Amino acid sequence: MAIIRLNTDKLRHNYKHLENLFAKNNIDWGVVTKLLCGNKLYLNELMKLGIKQMHDTRISNIRTIKSLNPDIQTVYIKPPAKRIIPNLIRYADVSFNTDYSTIKYLSEEAYRQNKLHKIIIMIEMGDLRECVMGDKLVDFYDRVFLLPNIQIIGIGTNFNCLNGIMPTQDKLLQLCLYKKLIELKFKREIPWISGGTSVTLSLLTKKKIPKEVNHFRVGEALFFANDLFTGKPFKGMETDVFKLYSEIIELHHKPIVPSGEQIENVAGYIPEYKEEDHGKYTYRAIIDIGLLDINPSFLTPDDNSIKIIEASSDMLVLDLGENKSSYKTGDLISFNLRYMGALGLMNSNYIEKVVS
Repeated sequence: MAIIRLNTDKLRHNYKHLENLFAKNNIDWGVVTKLLCGNKLYLNELMKLGIKQMHDTRISNIRTIKSLNPDIQTVYIKPPAKRIIPNLIRYADVSFNTDYSTIKYLSEEAYRQNKLHKIIIMIEMGDLRECVMGDKLVDFYDRVFLLPNIQIIGIGTNFNCLNGIMPTQDKLLQLCLYKKLIELKFKREIPWISGGTSVTLSLLTKKKIPKEVNHFRVGEALFFANDLFTGKPFKGMETDVFKLYSEIIELHHKPIVPSGEQIENVAGYIPEYKEEDHGKYTYRAIIDIGLLDINPSFLTPDDNSIKIIEASSDMLVLDLGENKSSYKTGDLISFNLRYMGALGLMNSNYIEKVVS
């Protein structure tokens, strides 16, 4: 049995830390909830914190959020597929957009539902994921401003999401200049410059964010405290809001090196072994989790004497060395998680979700 556990005290601590940081800098922010995969238990724990905005990439998750608390502002944070637009207008208060034809569909559906739909237009700043190119920006806004039932409330950008391009003060200043250009050209106010995600927090803590950048959407920093510039945790934040616990389902003294003809394993590669390990034995444990649930590279055992060996679809093999901790079958092994590891676990129907 494998369990992912959310520590509510540590979650609350990190939330208050970020809330204070953003309040001191006059920044609105929302929590990116896509990691939670619509899990009601965990969404309710977030709502208890007093969160006002929740951002997600799945319309089913946004529908769940609205069912739990209709007053929370829901933001759909990727360009929407046209087939989901009726539900998007129904459940999402705001959406990120980069395509005129999609915004036109949004306008038509918002008219049918008698709603005003708010949008943030995402601008290319180097990472080359979803974007409107800078030299097309004025024409793009000119067309969108004419659409009924659509309100542009922000200009935004993404960093470090596809090509690993990091935010800089100069890039954020350029984003601010784009906003000023649009406001002057069209005599329209754009309330938000949505200048970043967790990756931009490092610049904020160093006071290298232009004061015009007044909106953030944050997930990884809240749950894992990661400073993506340094690879270290943000000072004063908790890194293990989430923990994985998986049960030992077998423990035996076994050879380190396998025997027999070797081909690719189920993960698609051939494991390699050191020559000096031939003839040696070690205690090996199998735990009740596998590639179906998580990529083992996103796991770090709390016990640093444990090494991760290999995984198959439903089992993970661990090297316990001499087993000085006296583990036995039925014991739970605990792990720290990276973001993508927790995402895989949350998306698995085979992992129990609990709070503590």
